[in-house]
Amino acid sequence: MAETADQHGWTDQKLENIVGNLLRTGVSLAAAVVFIGGIIYLSRHGREPANYRIFQGEPSDLKTIPGIIRSAVGLHGRGIIQFGLLLLIATPVFRVALCIWGFVAEKDHMYTLFTIIVLTVLLYSLLGSGSAF
Repeated sequence: MAETADQHGWTDQKLENIVGNLLRTGVSLAAAVVFIGGIIYLSRHGREPANYRIFQGEPSDLKTIPGIIRSAVGLHGRGIIQFGLLLLIATPVFRVALCIWGFVAEKDHMYTLFTIIVLTVLLYSLLGSGSAF
């Protein structure tokens, strides 16, 4: 079985390296996006006085994925921050999806099945309530 994976260029070490790079890149990108959004938000709203007597929740447009994307594309600081947080949440989901692809390439059926189950649970927990859209 190891010979088949080597013939296709897939080894456990190669998969680990790719997954590690994906995680580092995803977290770094998310941090950069949140940082940029924070700079934009503070440059526009940093001097506004805070009113702690009235609770103001998150605007409704920042409670859905399409709303977050619209707000980020419109260069609103809060939308960019939320988009960075979405990238941070998406990073481990992409990691699991990449592992499925790697295990399929390695013809490791048991790990493929377990990883598909993990991805299903992750996606259900993130999207199953229907409130994200």
